[in-house]
Amino acid sequence: MTKKIIQEKLNLHPRNQHRLRYDFEILTQNFPDLKKFIFTNQHNIETVDFSNPDAVKALNKSLLITYYDIKNWDIPYNYLCPPIPGRVDYIHHVADLLAFSNNNIIPETENVVGLDIGVGANCIYPILGNSLYKWTFVGTDIDAKAIENCTKIIEENPKLIDAISLQQQLNSRYIFKDIILAEDKFAFTICNPPFHSSQEEATNSSIRKVNNLENTKTLNPVLNFGGQNSELWCQGGELAFITQMIYESVKYPKQVLWFTTLVSKNSNLSSIYKTLNKVNVAAVKTIDMAQGQKTSRIVAWTFLTELQQKNWEF
Repeated sequence: MTKKIIQEKLNLHPRNQHRLRYDFEILTQNFPDLKKFIFTNQHNIETVDFSNPDAVKALNKSLLITYYDIKNWDIPYNYLCPPIPGRVDYIHHVADLLAFSNNNIIPETENVVGLDIGVGANCIYPILGNSLYKWTFVGTDIDAKAIENCTKIIEENPKLIDAISLQQQLNSRYIFKDIILAEDKFAFTICNPPFHSSQEEATNSSIRKVNNLENTKTLNPVLNFGGQNSELWCQGGELAFITQMIYESVKYPKQVLWFTTLVSKNSNLSSIYKTLNKVNVAAVKTIDMAQGQKTSRIVAWTFLTELQQKNWEF
């Protein structure tokens, strides 16, 4: 009998437990509802239809139950349903960044406080960061319904009650203002910024994504990952959002160890580096990430010298 070769996803972080194919036997044991979405594709591999939003949500639920000790998780209709392996990668890379400032030791303690800008309705980064490294989080969003759903997730998973607090950003023009207070200290900020510059651009991108997944042509796709306007687009798109974030970060140079953000468009990097240079950051790091055919990167910056980083108390 020939042994089945399981290909490892080498583009994911070495500590990412989703580098191998999903173990649907274990996942369906923990969440039987997933079973109806599983099929065998033309390569004789078990998978789910990633263009089906219900399948993606069921897969997420099963992963959160199986690997992250989350018993109850759901999102409202048409809110962003994040692909968990990629979100896990961001958390692991942030852990490496903190280790860089901490004698190469990842601080695994509730004293590490992260700030999630745009926590969404899914609360995924705080859930993963707490499960993997015991970190605590403040999650912010301009969307009241997103904050309301995160509150429900936290209440239905008691282990999260002391680990995650939420705050609505009431002024959509700002990112950190009224969120980072004088007494606050954050080991890091984390952000998946709105990618597109208009509703039309967001819709066209979704059509392309679903057509690629289904290998078909449709002008009215069912969006597999969903997304509200504030999650998908803002005036000026990703570059405008990150530029605003950089300029605001200047006001909190000693209250945050590492500011970080995802950057989807490689073409935005040169402008981002110029802005960071203008505000005299002490250090900048760019971390490449990839999942499937999608490439992305994290840009991180700090205003603290290496000595100040070493003296940061976790």
